[in-house]
Amino acid sequence: MSTTGNYAQVNGLNMYYETHGEGRPLILLHGGLMSGEAFGPTIPALAEKHQVIVPDMQGHGRTGDIDRPIDPNLMADDIAALIDHLGLDRPDLVGYSLGGGVALRTAIKYPEKVGKVVSASANIRRDAIYPEMLAQQGQVNAAAAEFMKETPMYQLYERVAPRPEDFPQLLQKLGDLMAQDFDLTEEVRGLQVPTLIMAADADMAPPSHYVEVFKLLDGGVRDGGWMGEGRPKGGHALAIVPGTTHYNLADSPLFTALTLAFLDDQAA
Repeated sequence: MSTTGNYAQVNGLNMYYETHGEGRPLILLHGGLMSGEAFGPTIPALAEKHQVIVPDMQGHGRTGDIDRPIDPNLMADDIAALIDHLGLDRPDLVGYSLGGGVALRTAIKYPEKVGKVVSASANIRRDAIYPEMLAQQGQVNAAAAEFMKETPMYQLYERVAPRPEDFPQLLQKLGDLMAQDFDLTEEVRGLQVPTLIMAADADMAPPSHYVEVFKLLDGGVRDGGWMGEGRPKGGHALAIVPGTTHYNLADSPLFTALTLAFLDDQAA
């Protein structure tokens, strides 16, 4: 399997991305405090049928930070600009956690640029997140950097980031982001791109939240019918992945299998 790493100048970012395999293009978006490397076990399976483009988003991995907040809406603009930069024709977007939110927002803002979306472990309302998790998120700031020196997330950042000394700044920006309220209910209701909502059965929000998102997409409101005639009209789907959590969902073979099944289903 061929792999190439490059940089693209998009929206003031020197964005690092890797390309794996050949086929219909798929952009794979990592979670917060991660990089494209987090998908290591997943990429080879996806790349058997797809050209998998794996960017490091703003301030993560090999992509340095710039003077702006970390904001999924701005990151969606970055992904749209990367699609244009690479001359891609409606690639599919597969995102996990922060990346799942970016994938959703890219499809909301730029439906004409996107094929299908897989949004995994991404919440559309802040108040859907468990209270104890919101409390933990409230502790993420620059001062927490010293306590994270022994974590794999910091060790990856130190190894590949253009400026490892920016780690406290990244934590502060992510903490600021997580402190902001958000509600994408109306935007999701109008989503025009076929979307798979995926979550762990023990995720950061209860399974009922992801069912709620599916209902916004016309799912789970009627019997599907013998021939699938009652399924959501937009080609949307829902998957709650058993035996997983927010932190290991993307490593599960089921994540890859469900993603490929949805993307490669010509009827969806």
